[in-house]
Amino acid sequence: MRRHPTAPETLAAHDVRRVVLALANLGVRRRASSPAAVAALVRSLGYVQIDSINVLDRAHHLILSTRLRDYAPRHLAHNLERSRSLFEHWTHDASAIPIEWYPHWTHRFSRHAMTASRRAWWNERFGGKPDAILARTLERVRAEGPLRARDFEPPETHRAGGWWTWHPEKAALEHLWRIGSLAIARREGFEKVYDLAERVHPERAGTDASAAAEHHNWACREAMARLGVATPKEIAAFFNAISIADARAWSDAAVRRGELLEVRVAPANGGAPVRAVAIPEWRRFAREIDDGAVAALCPFDPVVRDRARLERLFGFTYRFEAFVPAAKRAYGYYVLPILRGDRFVGRVDPKFDRERGVLTIRGPWWEADVAREPAATRKRVLATALDTLAENVGAASWELVRS
Repeated sequence: MRRHPTAPETLAAHDVRRVVLALANLGVRRRASSPAAVAALVRSLGYVQIDSINVLDRAHHLILSTRLRDYAPRHLAHNLERSRSLFEHWTHDASAIPIEWYPHWTHRFSRHAMTASRRAWWNERFGGKPDAILARTLERVRAEGPLRARDFEPPETHRAGGWWTWHPEKAALEHLWRIGSLAIARREGFEKVYDLAERVHPERAGTDASAAAEHHNWACREAMARLGVATPKEIAAFFNAISIADARAWSDAAVRRGELLEVRVAPANGGAPVRAVAIPEWRRFAREIDDGAVAALCPFDPVVRDRARLERLFGFTYRFEAFVPAAKRAYGYYVLPILRGDRFVGRVDPKFDRERGVLTIRGPWWEADVAREPAATRKRVLATALDTLAENVGAASWELVRS
Protein backbone atom coordinates (compact mmCIF):
# COMPACT_ATOMS: atom_id res chain seq x y z
CA MET A 1 0.00 0.00 0.00
CA ARG A 2 1.31 3.42 -0.94
CA ARG A 3 1.84 5.70 2.07
CA HIS A 4 0.77 9.30 1.79
CA PRO A 5 3.01 11.94 3.36
CA THR A 6 1.82 13.28 6.69
CA ALA A 7 0.43 16.80 6.53
CA PRO A 8 2.63 19.36 8.28
CA GLU A 9 1.59 20.09 11.86
CA THR A 10 0.13 23.54 12.54
CA LEU A 11 1.71 25.17 15.59
CA ALA A 12 -0.05 27.81 17.63
CA ALA A 13 1.69 31.17 17.91
CA HIS A 14 1.51 30.72 21.69
CA ASP A 15 3.74 27.64 21.52
CA VAL A 16 6.19 29.09 19.01
CA ARG A 17 6.76 32.29 20.92
CA ARG A 18 7.61 30.26 24.03
CA VAL A 19 10.29 28.49 21.99
CA VAL A 20 11.57 31.86 20.79
CA LEU A 21 11.78 33.21 24.34
CA ALA A 22 13.46 30.13 25.79
CA LEU A 23 16.13 30.12 23.09
CA ALA A 24 16.62 33.87 23.64
CA ASN A 25 17.26 33.24 27.34
CA LEU A 26 14.15 35.11 28.48
CA GLY A 27 11.60 33.88 30.98
CA VAL A 28 14.25 31.57 32.43
CA ARG A 29 16.40 31.92 35.52
CA ARG A 30 19.01 34.70 35.27
CA ARG A 31 22.57 33.52 35.75
CA ALA A 32 25.22 35.47 37.62
CA SER A 33 27.36 37.61 35.34
CA SER A 34 31.09 37.26 34.73
CA PRO A 35 33.29 37.53 31.64
CA ALA A 36 32.82 33.81 31.03
CA ALA A 37 29.04 34.06 31.49
CA VAL A 38 28.86 36.96 29.02
CA ALA A 39 30.86 35.03 26.41
CA ALA A 40 28.61 32.00 26.88
CA LEU A 41 25.47 34.12 26.59
CA VAL A 42 26.64 35.82 23.39
CA ARG A 43 27.34 32.39 21.90
CA SER A 44 23.90 31.23 23.00
CA LEU A 45 22.23 34.24 21.38
CA GLY A 46 24.49 34.16 18.32
CA TYR A 47 25.51 37.80 18.65
CA VAL A 48 24.56 40.92 20.58
CA GLN A 49 23.87 44.16 18.75
CA ILE A 50 26.03 47.15 19.67
CA ASP A 51 24.29 50.52 19.44
CA SER A 52 25.29 54.07 20.34
CA ILE A 53 22.01 55.48 21.75
CA ASN A 54 22.54 56.12 25.45
CA VAL A 55 19.33 57.80 26.67
CA LEU A 56 18.93 54.86 29.05
CA ASP A 57 21.93 52.58 28.51
CA ARG A 58 23.54 51.24 25.39
CA ALA A 59 21.66 48.38 23.73
CA HIS A 60 24.36 45.74 24.24
CA HIS A 61 24.42 46.38 27.98
CA LEU A 62 20.60 46.31 28.20
CA ILE A 63 20.42 43.02 26.30
CA LEU A 64 22.99 41.38 28.55
CA SER A 65 21.79 42.82 31.88
CA THR A 66 18.24 41.64 31.15
CA ARG A 67 19.58 38.09 31.13
CA LEU A 68 22.41 38.19 33.68
CA ARG A 69 22.44 39.18 37.36
CA ASP A 70 24.98 41.82 38.41
CA TYR A 71 26.12 42.40 34.83
CA ALA A 72 28.90 44.98 34.44
CA PRO A 73 30.10 46.52 31.14
CA ARG A 74 33.65 45.43 31.97
CA HIS A 75 32.55 41.81 31.54
CA LEU A 76 31.77 42.42 27.87
CA ALA A 77 34.85 44.60 27.41
CA HIS A 78 37.03 41.78 28.76
CA ASN A 79 35.83 39.48 25.98
CA LEU A 80 36.16 42.09 23.23
CA GLU A 81 39.42 43.72 24.31
CA ARG A 82 41.42 41.26 26.41
CA SER A 83 40.59 37.59 25.94
CA ARG A 84 39.36 38.33 22.38
CA SER A 85 36.77 35.55 22.72
CA LEU A 86 34.40 37.96 20.94
CA PHE A 87 35.02 40.33 18.05
CA GLU A 88 33.07 43.28 16.77
CA HIS A 89 31.75 43.32 13.25
CA TRP A 90 28.58 43.46 11.18
CA THR A 91 25.51 41.21 11.08
CA HIS A 92 22.45 43.31 10.28
CA ASP A 93 24.25 45.96 12.32
CA ALA A 94 27.39 46.28 14.45
CA SER A 95 27.50 43.34 16.86
CA ALA A 96 29.63 41.37 19.31
CA ILE A 97 30.24 37.95 17.72
CA PRO A 98 31.97 34.73 18.88
CA ILE A 99 35.55 34.73 17.59
CA GLU A 100 35.35 31.12 16.40
CA TRP A 101 33.04 32.30 13.61
CA TYR A 102 35.61 34.74 12.23
CA PRO A 103 36.30 32.62 9.08
CA HIS A 104 32.66 33.01 8.08
CA TRP A 105 33.02 36.78 8.17
CA THR A 106 35.62 36.68 5.41
CA HIS A 107 32.71 36.20 3.01
CA ARG A 108 31.25 39.47 4.29
CA PHE A 109 34.62 41.20 3.96
CA SER A 110 34.76 40.17 0.29
CA ARG A 111 31.18 41.24 -0.43
CA HIS A 112 31.75 44.67 1.04
CA ALA A 113 35.00 45.10 -0.89
CA MET A 114 33.20 44.31 -4.15
CA THR A 115 30.14 46.51 -3.57
CA ALA A 116 31.35 49.51 -1.56
CA SER A 117 32.44 51.58 -4.55
CA ARG A 118 28.89 51.39 -5.99
CA ARG A 119 27.41 53.23 -3.03
CA ALA A 120 26.79 56.96 -2.98
CA TRP A 121 28.76 57.56 0.20
CA TRP A 122 31.90 56.18 -1.47
CA ASN A 123 32.15 59.09 -3.90
CA GLU A 124 30.80 61.56 -1.34
CA ARG A 125 33.57 60.70 1.12
CA PHE A 126 36.50 59.85 -1.16
CA GLY A 127 35.89 61.93 -4.25
CA GLY A 128 38.11 60.72 -7.05
CA LYS A 129 41.02 59.47 -4.91
CA PRO A 130 39.84 56.46 -2.89
CA ASP A 131 42.96 54.34 -3.40
CA ALA A 132 45.32 57.04 -2.17
CA ILE A 133 43.21 57.82 0.90
CA LEU A 134 42.79 54.15 1.82
CA ALA A 135 46.49 53.43 1.40
CA ARG A 136 47.50 56.50 3.41
CA THR A 137 45.09 55.65 6.24
CA LEU A 138 46.13 52.00 6.42
CA GLU A 139 49.82 52.88 6.41
CA ARG A 140 49.41 55.34 9.26
CA VAL A 141 47.68 52.70 11.42
CA ARG A 142 50.41 50.24 10.49
CA ALA A 143 53.13 52.69 11.50
CA GLU A 144 51.57 54.30 14.59
CA GLY A 145 49.41 51.53 16.05
CA PRO A 146 45.79 51.81 17.25
CA LEU A 147 44.12 55.06 16.12
CA ARG A 148 40.71 56.72 16.37
CA ALA A 149 38.98 58.73 13.69
CA ARG A 150 39.73 61.88 15.65
CA ASP A 151 43.45 61.14 15.33
CA PHE A 152 43.12 62.02 11.64
CA GLU A 153 42.79 65.76 11.21
CA PRO A 154 39.69 66.45 9.06
CA PRO A 155 40.02 68.98 6.27
CA GLU A 156 38.58 72.38 7.05
CA THR A 157 35.81 71.81 4.52
CA HIS A 158 34.44 68.98 6.63
CA ARG A 159 34.42 70.77 9.98
CA ALA A 160 31.31 72.90 9.71
CA GLY A 161 28.62 70.39 8.77
CA GLY A 162 26.81 67.94 11.01
CA TRP A 163 28.64 65.07 9.33
CA TRP A 164 32.10 66.53 9.85
CA THR A 165 33.30 63.40 11.66
CA TRP A 166 32.83 61.44 8.42
CA HIS A 167 35.90 62.99 6.86
CA PRO A 168 37.68 60.84 4.23
CA GLU A 169 39.94 59.16 6.78
CA LYS A 170 36.97 58.24 8.98
CA ALA A 171 35.29 56.70 5.96
CA ALA A 172 38.54 54.93 5.12
CA LEU A 173 38.81 53.48 8.63
CA GLU A 174 35.25 52.18 8.44
CA HIS A 175 35.77 50.70 4.99
CA LEU A 176 39.03 49.03 5.99
CA TRP A 177 37.25 47.57 9.02
CA ARG A 178 34.34 46.34 6.92
CA ILE A 179 36.70 44.54 4.50
CA GLY A 180 38.72 42.95 7.32
CA SER A 181 41.99 44.89 6.95
CA LEU A 182 41.41 46.62 10.28
CA ALA A 183 39.70 45.43 13.44
CA ILE A 184 38.31 47.15 16.52
CA ALA A 185 41.02 46.92 19.15
CA ARG A 186 38.89 48.59 21.83
CA ARG A 187 36.49 51.44 22.40
CA GLU A 188 37.25 54.58 24.36
CA GLY A 189 33.94 55.82 25.64
CA PHE A 190 32.03 54.64 22.63
CA GLU A 191 34.65 55.69 20.08
CA LYS A 192 36.21 52.93 18.02
CA VAL A 193 39.96 52.41 18.17
CA TYR A 194 41.20 50.69 15.01
CA ASP A 195 44.28 48.53 14.51
CA LEU A 196 45.53 46.05 11.94
CA ALA A 197 43.40 42.92 12.02
CA GLU A 198 46.49 40.72 12.28
CA ARG A 199 47.55 42.55 15.46
CA VAL A 200 44.10 42.38 17.08
CA HIS A 201 43.27 38.79 16.05
CA PRO A 202 46.63 37.26 15.13
CA GLU A 203 45.31 33.69 15.12
CA ARG A 204 42.27 34.50 12.99
CA ALA A 205 43.11 37.30 10.56
CA GLY A 206 44.29 36.16 7.16
CA THR A 207 42.70 32.72 7.43
CA ASP A 208 40.97 31.36 4.36
CA ALA A 209 37.26 31.84 3.95
CA SER A 210 35.09 28.86 4.68
CA ALA A 211 33.84 27.07 1.56
CA ALA A 212 30.57 28.44 0.19
CA ALA A 213 28.57 25.28 0.97
CA GLU A 214 30.02 25.14 4.48
CA HIS A 215 29.22 28.82 4.98
CA HIS A 216 25.58 28.39 3.90
CA ASN A 217 25.20 25.33 6.11
CA TRP A 218 26.73 27.18 9.06
CA ALA A 219 24.50 30.26 8.62
CA CYS A 220 21.31 28.20 8.46
CA ARG A 221 22.23 25.66 11.12
CA GLU A 222 23.29 28.25 13.69
CA ALA A 223 20.29 30.47 12.93
CA MET A 224 17.85 27.59 13.44
CA ALA A 225 19.55 26.61 16.69
CA ARG A 226 18.64 30.08 18.00
CA LEU A 227 15.27 30.59 16.32
CA GLY A 228 13.79 27.15 16.90
CA VAL A 229 10.91 27.72 14.48
CA ALA A 230 11.48 29.97 11.47
CA THR A 231 10.67 30.82 7.87
CA PRO A 232 13.43 30.88 5.22
CA LYS A 233 13.33 34.67 5.33
CA GLU A 234 13.95 34.65 9.09
CA ILE A 235 16.76 32.13 8.73
CA ALA A 236 18.49 34.28 6.10
CA ALA A 237 17.95 37.49 8.06
CA PHE A 238 19.42 36.14 11.30
CA PHE A 239 23.04 36.75 10.28
CA ASN A 240 22.21 38.62 7.08
CA ALA A 241 24.82 36.39 5.45
CA ILE A 242 22.95 34.41 2.79
CA SER A 243 19.98 34.81 0.46
CA ILE A 244 16.41 33.74 1.20
CA ALA A 245 16.66 31.31 -1.72
CA ASP A 246 19.71 29.68 -0.15
CA ALA A 247 17.93 29.43 3.21
CA ARG A 248 14.86 27.90 1.56
CA ALA A 249 16.96 25.31 -0.29
CA TRP A 250 18.79 24.41 2.91
CA SER A 251 15.63 24.09 5.00
CA ASP A 252 13.91 21.94 2.35
CA ALA A 253 16.94 19.64 2.27
CA ALA A 254 17.04 19.48 6.07
CA VAL A 255 13.39 18.43 6.13
CA ARG A 256 14.09 15.68 3.59
CA ARG A 257 17.00 14.46 5.73
CA GLY A 258 14.76 14.39 8.80
CA GLU A 259 16.80 17.05 10.63
CA LEU A 260 13.96 19.60 10.70
CA LEU A 261 10.17 19.39 10.70
CA GLU A 262 8.02 21.13 8.14
CA VAL A 263 5.30 22.99 10.03
CA ARG A 264 2.73 25.72 9.67
CA VAL A 265 2.54 28.54 12.23
CA ALA A 266 -0.83 30.12 12.95
CA PRO A 267 -0.39 33.92 13.44
CA ALA A 268 -1.38 35.32 16.83
CA ASN A 269 -3.92 37.71 15.34
CA GLY A 270 -5.45 35.25 12.89
CA GLY A 271 -4.89 34.77 9.20
CA ALA A 272 -3.52 31.93 7.12
CA PRO A 273 -0.86 29.73 8.73
CA VAL A 274 2.68 30.49 7.59
CA ARG A 275 5.00 27.79 6.27
CA ALA A 276 8.08 27.28 8.42
CA VAL A 277 10.52 24.68 9.71
CA ALA A 278 11.07 23.65 13.32
CA ILE A 279 13.73 21.87 15.32
CA PRO A 280 12.44 18.43 16.39
CA GLU A 281 12.78 19.21 20.11
CA TRP A 282 10.74 22.44 19.98
CA ARG A 283 8.22 21.18 22.58
CA ARG A 284 10.90 20.91 25.25
CA PHE A 285 11.78 24.59 24.93
CA ALA A 286 8.12 25.61 24.94
CA ARG A 287 7.76 24.20 28.47
CA GLU A 288 10.64 26.20 29.98
CA ILE A 289 9.11 29.68 30.24
CA ASP A 290 8.18 31.16 33.63
CA ASP A 291 4.75 32.68 33.06
CA GLY A 292 5.29 35.08 35.97
CA ALA A 293 8.57 36.52 34.67
CA VAL A 294 8.50 40.24 33.79
CA ALA A 295 11.08 42.25 31.85
CA ALA A 296 11.36 45.49 29.89
CA LEU A 297 13.24 44.81 26.66
CA CYS A 298 15.32 47.27 24.67
CA PRO A 299 14.40 48.04 21.04
CA PHE A 300 17.36 46.00 19.75
CA ASP A 301 16.71 42.89 21.83
CA PRO A 302 16.88 39.70 19.72
CA VAL A 303 13.19 39.02 20.39
CA VAL A 304 12.08 42.53 19.44
CA ARG A 305 14.38 43.29 16.50
CA ASP A 306 12.37 41.42 13.83
CA ARG A 307 9.17 43.51 13.93
CA ALA A 308 7.27 41.28 11.48
CA ARG A 309 7.96 38.12 13.51
CA LEU A 310 7.13 40.01 16.71
CA GLU A 311 3.70 40.94 15.39
CA ARG A 312 2.99 37.53 13.88
CA LEU A 313 3.91 35.50 16.97
CA PHE A 314 3.04 37.89 19.80
CA GLY A 315 0.34 40.02 18.22
CA PHE A 316 2.36 43.05 19.33
CA THR A 317 2.91 45.98 16.99
CA TYR A 318 6.10 47.88 17.71
CA ARG A 319 7.86 50.73 15.94
CA PHE A 320 11.21 52.22 16.92
CA GLU A 321 10.60 55.97 16.96
CA ALA A 322 13.98 57.48 17.84
CA PHE A 323 14.38 58.73 14.28
CA VAL A 324 10.75 59.80 13.91
CA PRO A 325 10.10 63.55 14.39
CA ALA A 326 8.88 64.11 17.95
CA ALA A 327 5.49 65.44 16.86
CA LYS A 328 4.82 62.25 14.89
CA ARG A 329 5.77 59.72 17.57
CA ALA A 330 2.97 57.55 18.88
CA TYR A 331 4.75 56.78 22.17
CA GLY A 332 8.27 58.13 22.54
CA TYR A 333 11.95 58.25 21.69
CA TYR A 334 13.25 54.97 23.16
CA VAL A 335 10.23 52.86 24.01
CA LEU A 336 10.70 49.53 25.79
CA PRO A 337 8.11 46.75 25.41
CA ILE A 338 7.12 45.02 28.67
CA LEU A 339 7.18 41.23 28.54
CA ARG A 340 5.15 39.17 31.04
CA GLY A 341 5.52 35.43 30.62
CA ASP A 342 5.11 34.84 26.89
CA ARG A 343 3.15 38.03 26.12
CA PHE A 344 3.99 41.67 25.55
CA VAL A 345 1.55 43.51 27.77
CA GLY A 346 2.55 47.16 27.37
CA ARG A 347 5.33 49.67 26.86
CA VAL A 348 7.11 52.56 28.56
CA ASP A 349 9.37 55.39 27.42
CA PRO A 350 12.22 55.69 29.97
CA LYS A 351 15.06 58.17 30.30
CA PHE A 352 17.93 58.05 32.77
CA ASP A 353 18.40 61.32 34.67
CA ARG A 354 21.98 60.61 35.62
CA GLU A 355 22.43 63.74 37.72
CA ARG A 356 19.68 62.60 40.08
CA GLY A 357 20.22 58.88 39.57
CA VAL A 358 16.55 58.47 38.66
CA LEU A 359 14.75 56.81 35.76
CA THR A 360 11.95 59.04 34.51
CA ILE A 361 9.18 57.02 32.91
CA ARG A 362 6.58 58.18 30.43
CA GLY A 363 3.63 55.82 30.15
CA PRO A 364 2.80 53.06 30.70
CA TRP A 365 0.68 52.22 27.68
CA TRP A 366 -1.04 48.86 28.17
CA GLU A 367 -2.31 46.52 25.48
CA ALA A 368 -6.10 46.63 25.20
CA ASP A 369 -6.84 43.34 26.98
CA VAL A 370 -4.31 44.06 29.73
CA ALA A 371 -5.85 47.49 30.34
CA ARG A 372 -8.98 45.64 31.49
CA GLU A 373 -7.08 43.74 34.20
CA PRO A 374 -7.24 44.97 37.80
CA ALA A 375 -5.19 48.11 38.38
CA ALA A 376 -3.31 46.38 41.20
CA THR A 377 -2.15 43.66 38.79
CA ARG A 378 -0.85 46.18 36.29
CA LYS A 379 0.84 48.12 39.07
CA ARG A 380 2.73 45.00 40.19
CA VAL A 381 3.83 44.22 36.65
CA LEU A 382 5.05 47.77 36.09
CA ALA A 383 6.90 47.91 39.41
CA THR A 384 8.63 44.58 38.76
CA ALA A 385 9.76 45.64 35.29
CA LEU A 386 10.98 49.08 36.37
CA ASP A 387 12.65 47.95 39.59
CA THR A 388 14.74 45.49 37.57
CA LEU A 389 15.43 48.02 34.83
CA ALA A 390 16.58 50.64 37.34
CA GLU A 391 18.87 48.12 39.01
CA ASN A 392 20.31 47.04 35.65
CA VAL A 393 21.25 50.57 34.57
CA GLY A 394 22.41 51.72 38.00
CA ALA A 395 19.53 54.05 38.85
CA ALA A 396 18.62 54.51 42.49
CA SER A 397 14.90 54.78 41.73
CA TRP A 398 12.29 55.48 39.08
CA GLU A 399 9.37 57.85 38.81
CA LEU A 400 6.42 58.25 36.48
CA VAL A 401 6.06 61.56 34.70
CA ARG A 402 3.01 62.97 32.96
CA SER A 403 2.77 61.85 29.32
